Amino acid sequence: MYGLIGKFAATPGARDRLSAILLTGLRDMPGCLSYVVANDPADPDALWITEAWDSPESHRASLALPSVQAAIAEGRPLIAGMQRIAETQPVGGHGLTGA
Repeated sequence: MYGLIGKFAATPGARDRLSAILLTGLRDMPGCLSYVVANDPADPDALWITEAWDSPESHRASLALPSVQAAIAEGRPLIAGMQRIAETQPVGGHGLTGA
């Protein structure tokens, strides 16, 4: 398995709109085992994204999907910054589909 943990900084006041856009881009992503969008309780403009994939190739391929491309285009103006915190190798867990 392949995992990513990232942090998005939304433009001020746009976090809820950005999270809604990120969540709509999730449809039909082959190889996606888990994709979680979470608010940062300490920062009103920050989102944490935690992903688990069957492989790095599936993650890369997802970036070309029309639904993901549409979410990127719509969400880009609301993103003030992005950080890739970590690449991981998930070994399983409660709720992790396909593990």
